[in-house]
Order: sequence, then C-alpha cells, then structure tokens
Amino acid sequence: MRIFVAGIITETNTFAPWPTGRRGFEEHGFFRGDAGTSASGAETALIARLWRELAARDGHEVVESILAFAQPSGPTIQAVYEAYRDEILADFQSKGPFDIVLLFLHGAMVSTECDDCEGDLIARLRAIAGPKTAIGAVLDLHCHLTGAMLQNATALITVKEYPHIDFPERSRELYDLCRRAAKGEIKPVSMLFDCRMIGFYPTTSEPMRGLTDWLFEVEKRERVLSVSFGHGFPWGDTPDTGSRVIAITDNDPALARAVAEEIGLKIYAVRETLLPRYRNIEKALLAARESNAMAVLADTADNAGGGAPSDNVSLLDAMLQQGTRDAAFGAIWDPIAAETCAEAGVGTKLRLRLGGKAGAASGTPLDVVATVKAVKPKFDQGGLSGSRVAMGLTVWVDIEGIDVVINSTRTQVFCPDAFTGLGIDLSTKRIVVVKSSQHYQAGFGPLTETIIPVATPGAIQMNFAEIDYKKKRDLDYFPRVADPLGKDK
Repeated sequence: MRIFVAGIITETNTFAPWPTGRRGFEEHGFFRGDAGTSASGAETALIARLWRELAARDGHEVVESILAFAQPSGPTIQAVYEAYRDEILADFQSKGPFDIVLLFLHGAMVSTECDDCEGDLIARLRAIAGPKTAIGAVLDLHCHLTGAMLQNATALITVKEYPHIDFPERSRELYDLCRRAAKGEIKPVSMLFDCRMIGFYPTTSEPMRGLTDWLFEVEKRERVLSVSFGHGFPWGDTPDTGSRVIAITDNDPALARAVAEEIGLKIYAVRETLLPRYRNIEKALLAARESNAMAVLADTADNAGGGAPSDNVSLLDAMLQQGTRDAAFGAIWDPIAAETCAEAGVGTKLRLRLGGKAGAASGTPLDVVATVKAVKPKFDQGGLSGSRVAMGLTVWVDIEGIDVVINSTRTQVFCPDAFTGLGIDLSTKRIVVVKSSQHYQAGFGPLTETIIPVATPGAIQMNFAEIDYKKKRDLDYFPRVADPLGKDK
C-alpha cells in the first residue's frame, strides 16, 4: 500500500496580539518531504520517522509532503495557510493515488479567514481521494473537534496525556487503525459527544488521572477501536470551542454514540473538581519559602505553549522585591535583551530593560542590572517524547542572585536542561520558576514533589466563565452555566 504523510501544526490563541506567519513555522523546523529521513530532533520528524519505520516493517511505501510546526500565537495569515495547504494538496494529487493518509495536526489551528483549518484540509483531501482512502489524523488533546473533521476522516485520535508524552503511542495507534481500515479488516465509525464544558485538565492529578486510565480500559471493550477526550483549547474563539469526546467503533454507530456519551457524562460529573484553583503570586512564593524541598513554580498565564508572549516579568519582579535568592527563572522571550547581552559578552555587568514588550498581556518591563553568565547562539532544550525544542539565541544572566534565562525563539520550558544546558546548577536552588502551564511536569516532576502552579497575570487566564467569546456557537457551557446538560436535576 501507498501512504501519504503531511501536517501543518499550530495551536491558535485568537486573543494573542500578533498573527502566525511563515517565520513562525520556519524557526521550529520546516520539512518538505524529508522529515522522516532527517536527523532532526523535532517532534514532527520523530513522528514521521515512526510512520516510516512501521510502513517499512509492513512493506508499504511512504510519500511525505510538508510537515511544519509553529509555536502557538494568533491566527495564521490566510495566504500562509493556503500556500502550505495547497502544496500538500498538490503533492497528494500529483503523487497519488494513496491507500492511506496519515496527518500530524494540532486540531486548534485558526487562520485569519478560516476557523477550522484542520477540517478544511481533511475535507479537501477527501474530495481528491474519494471514499475508499483511509484518512487519519493524530491530534493534540487541546483541539476543537469539528463536524468537518469527523465527517471526512476515517479516524481522529487525540493524545490522552497532558503533558503530551504519548504522541508516539497514539501515532502508532493511528497507523494500525488506518492500515486495518485500508485492508478492509475494520470499518471505523466515529461519534462525538459535547460535554458543554470549557476547562483545563492536567492528567497528572486526580480526578483526571483516574479518568485517563479508565479510557484505556474502555478501549479494551469488544468492537471499540479508540476513544479520545478532546479537552479543547479555551483561548481559541471558534464555533466549536469546548470539551468533546470521540468514540470509534467497528461498524457500530449505536455503540460509538453510547460510549462517547458514557465517557462525556463521567467527565461532566466531576466538572467542579476539575476547575483549576491556583495560588496567587504572594501565596505561591510563601509556600515555596516554607517548603523543605526545591519548589518548582509555574508561571501559568504567560505560557508560550498556549500563545502567550512569554515576556511578562510580574513574578520575577515580586521575587526581586522580596529579596529572593538561590532561585532560577526562565525562559523570558526577549530577543532584544538576548541580543544586548550577547553583544556585551560573558562577564559584563549592564543595565537591562527586560520583558514587557509584546503587548498588553506582557505587563510592565523590568529595569534591572544584570551580569551575563553564559551565551548560547543556537540553544535547545529537551521536549516531549524525546524531541528537542529550539530556544534560539539564549543567555543566562544573574539579577540580584536570581539566575534568569532569556531566549530569542519563543517557547515554553519543558525540561531542566533549559537551565542546566547553560551551566545553571538547579541542585543549589530553593525556587525554580518555569514559564509553562503543565508540560514542565514531565521534566521537573522527578526533581521535586513541591510543584506550585501560580495564578499569574498574562494571556492565558483560567477564568473560563469570563472569556470574551464572539464566535463560539453555544455560550451555555460550564462554568459559565452551572449545569448546562441538566444532569443535576
């Protein structure tokens, strides 16, 4: 069989202050037909290699098109999206026919003129392929599961874990399901259940941990092929924003509908418990000082992984005002400050205006005196599933006893080597602050049991009832409405 592989991957925060353009995709690794044969550590390349390995094992041919990832930010410029989409479609048509299409997508990509880029791409591929080709997509669980996606795909599978440590496993699952469908061994049927919820559901703690484990048990049932809980992306204003469940069965729509509803209602039943409740900055720093172990604090609202600028320095300012020492803070996205420090050189002590540059969510800049400790022109850190994540020109500066990481390629912090790779010794720190909402837990969780998500100012606020949606189809959702499904009566 012949397999076509492609993907345009970004998570769109429609409230972000700037659009996503070509540079956003190119700076994190843009592949045109060679992701699976490259030596790159980008996650797109890792998944493409996995699909190539599985296809080679089974004697199938793989043809790759574009695979590109952009750090989350505002809507993708329409001309950029259309150029990438149309190149994929041209490759698909000119190099076909294909038995299987495997797509690596996010599921929450919005362009300046399209609220459902993934649904648009899948529908256009289906129109070219016809009904027989198996078309599957592996998605981030922070996706908008839409009718266009569901109607035109043979299978949609989201990762189950947050942090997303299971992209390889889910990609393998998608390959196997599409292979079996293409061979006629199964006939996947998908059904969707809308939980009428908007929220934020880390899978490292209860009750989401137990619910996630239960999903794997549900998949062991007869005729159930796959189940996915699409958490949704609250900061993307689209008609389909929200938490939804997909169940895929082998030619049994009634079972798929029943399973999707069963899962959705079980999640809905614990909706109050799932609401995030974070300490404010003052209480978080107090808890960190009282801890007997190193405390890892998460600057949750200024997370580049959710489309925030990652240049809000409010938490760092509070630490400096309290005279905090033996601490590390990163990574602040400030290309101007990074260039200034790099030009000054290691050992230089200089005045620096740090952060507060990108927009309203960036807050006020911080005027400091910094000493340059290290400069790395092309730095990277460990990502999820063994990937590597570019941080660009990155510097380590000392600001009144706090080791601060400043980078030029916007990204959240995933792993300790975002600090240690520059020479910062985390074993000597009482407090480590990371700009991330949840993915940091995979890398920093093994270092300490004292992990404190902080309710910081920034672009990713957790008050879901007050998000100013303009396009969302139905505003009767939890927590805006206490019981939108009427199950508490």
